[in-house]
Amino acid sequence: MADVGRNLARYIDHTLLKPEATPEEIKKICDEARQYNFASVCIQPSYVGLATDLLVGTNVMVCTVIGFPLGSTSSSVKAYEAQLAEKEGAHEIDMVIHIGALKSGGYDYVEEDIRSVVKAVSQKTTVKVIIETALLNDDQKIKACELAKKAGADFVKTSTGFSKGGATASDIALMRRVVGDSMGVKASGGVRDQQAARLMIRMGASRIGASASVKIVDDSTKASGSGY
Repeated sequence: MADVGRNLARYIDHTLLKPEATPEEIKKICDEARQYNFASVCIQPSYVGLATDLLVGTNVMVCTVIGFPLGSTSSSVKAYEAQLAEKEGAHEIDMVIHIGALKSGGYDYVEEDIRSVVKAVSQKTTVKVIIETALLNDDQKIKACELAKKAGADFVKTSTGFSKGGATASDIALMRRVVGDSMGVKASGGVRDQQAARLMIRMGASRIGASASVKIVDDSTKASGSGY
């Protein structure tokens, strides 16, 4: 694999979150993650233990989702779900905010919702906050990023991939401007080829969530390209 492919792979959370995902499919993406050296596999909480066992001895992390995909479960449930996922081997937690609370101005609730998950896991576990950008206007996106930063999260993330839109370059640029260099920004939803992946990185993404990860990296090895 060319250097460019290896470098791009380390940006990618190799993702399988569809509800019909089977254990065999989880094994397949873990095998692919080993082969391509992706940053992580991102899977449903019920598969954290399986993925952890399959990835022993690699530097591929296990990432899972909390309050997914709607974000409207209670904070205590999200906190317990995160705690259990960490106990079963998850290194990274992608939690969905309560979108309705944000849109209605319930900022204290949203901040405490995020903080409840941050506090539920140890400092070694990365917490990413999914703000579902397709459902928000720019002011709301800015506020969501500010709240995630204030609550102590490590990343902000665009999308679940289950709403009406995914990551856009303009949203990534906006999110990066708001959080600065102190947090990660994850572009997720609709990133399906190496051109889109590189664009997101140029706009400020430090991680990419994708189900087309193998295609993205294989395309990148064929590209004549310069840097990101």
